[in-house]
Amino acid sequence: MNCKRDVIPDIGATVTTFVTLYTGSASSDAYEIVRKIGFGKHADIFEGVRMIDLKRCIVKPAKEVGRLSIEQEIKILRSLGGGINIPKLYDIVQDSQMEPPSLVFEYIENIDFRTLYPTFSDGDVRYYMKELLKAVEFCHSKSVMHRDIRPHNIMIDHNQRKLRLFGWDYAEVHVPNCRYSVRVGRGFHKAPELLLQYEEYDCSVDIWNVGVVIASMVFRKEPFFHGASNFHILQAIARVLGTKGLLNYVEKYDMETITDGIDAIAHFERRSWQSFFNESNERFASMEVMDLLDKLLQWDHKQRLTAGDALKHAYFNR
Repeated sequence: MNCKRDVIPDIGATVTTFVTLYTGSASSDAYEIVRKIGFGKHADIFEGVRMIDLKRCIVKPAKEVGRLSIEQEIKILRSLGGGINIPKLYDIVQDSQMEPPSLVFEYIENIDFRTLYPTFSDGDVRYYMKELLKAVEFCHSKSVMHRDIRPHNIMIDHNQRKLRLFGWDYAEVHVPNCRYSVRVGRGFHKAPELLLQYEEYDCSVDIWNVGVVIASMVFRKEPFFHGASNFHILQAIARVLGTKGLLNYVEKYDMETITDGIDAIAHFERRSWQSFFNESNERFASMEVMDLLDKLLQWDHKQRLTAGDALKHAYFNR
């Protein structure tokens, strides 16, 4: 099927005219790198300073990846401009057509999640997960799938109580009945449909990711699902959600022809969320959070809450 992803407005005719697409683009001399604050598959993240007014910013110099991928990321970020908890794209820096561009964003005084999350109260988790869902609801309203929501891409300025969703390298526009690459995001946070190589997925892949982030926070376990391969991650999920649900899911969407070795996963009964609470995380325990996790972490992507419905859940109204 020929899937036209025309939801995002076209901002240029060809990649060869990339520099001319962005009037006012600066050269690298306009910014100075201060320090490295993060890393990723396609780009490292740096704190920078805009030299004209010494304004702090985040600079993401693109590594040598396909120009079409970079152009797609910029189109998506511009289409989401002004969205709640979406980072502001200040500038696009490119010295020549021979070099990939660098993206310049608003500055966020982020604290690494490995340091920050253990300090969170129950109220903090509720607040920031609501802010995350607001960003997800907005991008889904534009038919954009993020496809890589995980702690590394959630930047939080705890002093300002501000969250921004970064990491748009894998973002794509969703068109109904189209097929998409399953080689997106990182394995530990991938939704079951991606692990099962099911290409007709939709925005609900992001809802699974949000559920995994919430589980990681409240149960103090990151990553929540761990495995050395797609098979082992599926098995880790089955240990929690039960193997029967997996087999029913595979059968319902006729995935038998694309899955390999699923029958080798042992039989596990569904585990209760209550069993994950202990002395180290009991402050997060509530009927509301367990009910929300039930409705986000569903094998069947069609059964997961939408971001809008999740925002109305009782968990966020306490």
